[in-house]
Amino acid sequence: MRAEAARPGPLIASPGWRYVLIAALYAHQGLVAGFALTAIPNHFAALGASTGEIGAHVATVGLPWILQPLWGPVVDRFGGLAMGRRRFWVAAALTASLLALARLLLVEEGGAATLPAISAVFLLQGALAALNDTATDGMIIDNVPPERLGTANAVTRTGFVTGGAVGAALFAWMLPAHGLHASALVLLAFGGAVLALQLLVREGAGDARLSLRRDLGRSAAGEGFPTLLRRLAASLRGGATPLLLLFCFATDFAAAIFRLPLSVELIQARGWEAEALSRLQAGMGLVTGTLGALAIGWWTDRAGPRRALAVLLGLCGAAHVLAGALLLVPEPRWAALAGPLALGLSTVLPALLFVALAPAVMRASLGPAAATRFALFMAALNMGDVSGSAVAGSAAAWLGLPPLGLAAGALFLLFAVLAGAGGLRRLGAP
Repeated sequence: MRAEAARPGPLIASPGWRYVLIAALYAHQGLVAGFALTAIPNHFAALGASTGEIGAHVATVGLPWILQPLWGPVVDRFGGLAMGRRRFWVAAALTASLLALARLLLVEEGGAATLPAISAVFLLQGALAALNDTATDGMIIDNVPPERLGTANAVTRTGFVTGGAVGAALFAWMLPAHGLHASALVLLAFGGAVLALQLLVREGAGDARLSLRRDLGRSAAGEGFPTLLRRLAASLRGGATPLLLLFCFATDFAAAIFRLPLSVELIQARGWEAEALSRLQAGMGLVTGTLGALAIGWWTDRAGPRRALAVLLGLCGAAHVLAGALLLVPEPRWAALAGPLALGLSTVLPALLFVALAPAVMRASLGPAAATRFALFMAALNMGDVSGSAVAGSAAAWLGLPPLGLAAGALFLLFAVLAGAGGLRRLGAP
């Protein structure tokens, strides 16, 4: 039995298999996100749902990701399985998330009143997807050389953005044309194919392909919950870690608080059809999240995360300021173009920001509790996105869209200055 498990086969140590697997796992995440966070909101905006209702849906979908650090100690503590330290959790969580996603097949098709039921499905699916993401991140930290983390994260971003672009465009067409249930079947089919690939590629040559047996050697090396929780608490104290957590929260907050009401504005006030807007968002995301992400990953490995992050934060700030200014253009001939251009400026660069941020976070997360520590930073990002989405409707009604864009730009520029002044140096970012 052990000899069979040790037979040569696809291993994550092989760069080719590693990047194919990472890209596939994140493409599945992106496909679900494109459906839940772009196609569904745009579809229901066309059905008459308010910005507040759509914001509540987006916040509900993102809520489980705020609690992602709770999965970290589980993945770190119970990693002593014959399938591999992280691989068991990736496969188990992906399987469970697909079962949760199948609940969409039982949601009645209808108008805007069905949005809360769809949100509830993604609340459960998101909790399981967060477990999958935590284990995947731990697998990357454990198996990718530190000098290649920029490239690895570029691949994760490329996979996620490609999946998100395909999901946004495909399901924007499928939802009105074929309905919710047909869309859910496509999501389930792709997820099943990714699960098969995950079961094929192992972490180590001695790992079992499929087994629930424990590996005593790995179990003995594991840390208990008290130690892991102490490590998690320690990561909140002192040094540059609180600043990096604030970076993570504030950047996604600033992006979400402007992007969501702008999308609703384009559909409900500026004459855009939901399907056309989804295609536009998908196209922008696809180009920047593939070629752009790979270029940023390559550059980050050479220039260092701190410099890359400072430059991208500055560009995000300039883009949001310009987007806010464009929405103030009164000339009717230009007003029709101002909205989509503002959306492009406020969407493209924030999507690339994570490629530069993740290597610094992963370097800071190395060690036995890697999944726990990294999940904490990811939760800060997700909390920023959820919080921004939750207050976006009220903020836009209070300030108006143009000032909201200017305010988001100012926040990005502030953090660009902090990053450039050395806020990440104590985390090991050159």
